[in-house]
Amino acid sequence: MGATSLRSRAVGAVLLAAVTLTACGGSTDDGKALSPSPKTSPTPRPTPSPTPSLTAEDGHDIKACADADCEVLISEPVEVSFDGPGGKAALSVTEVGPDKVAYTVKSANGRSRGSASGPGQGCLTVLRENGSGNSCGRVGTAAPEAQPDAVVVQLAAGEDGTALLHLVSD
Repeated sequence: MGATSLRSRAVGAVLLAAVTLTACGGSTDDGKALSPSPKTSPTPRPTPSPTPSLTAEDGHDIKACADADCEVLISEPVEVSFDGPGGKAALSVTEVGPDKVAYTVKSANGRSRGSASGPGQGCLTVLRENGSGNSCGRVGTAAPEAQPDAVVVQLAAGEDGTALLHLVSD
């Protein structure tokens, strides 16, 4: 390498160092040095608020279900007797937890069980005088439609450990 090339590189290195130092310190128009800006912590992100608890027309009053027409919140295992299509029927909620429900319905014509777990999950049982049908999966929180000569039982799991029970009769 020639002397000119070495000199050019040395000058370039000195210029680069000078520019870097000037950029870091800086000065104002009147020649006074700028002080570095204070370091700030990042702004914390707001913590998402928990999903609001479910609400029910009959609150937590399980006795409102005796006539097979209610909307009740349940947060622990309960039992309730109600008027079914073939006589007295009994609902036994055996498990309630975050996104989890399980129950058994007994009537004069048999027994039906349902259990579900996961967000938005629940079960629906239709009691008729000659038997019952059951389905579990995504049920939502809206009341099921009444069916002729039947009682519809719907239990929807809530993420806060509260379940929403609907009993609907015609």
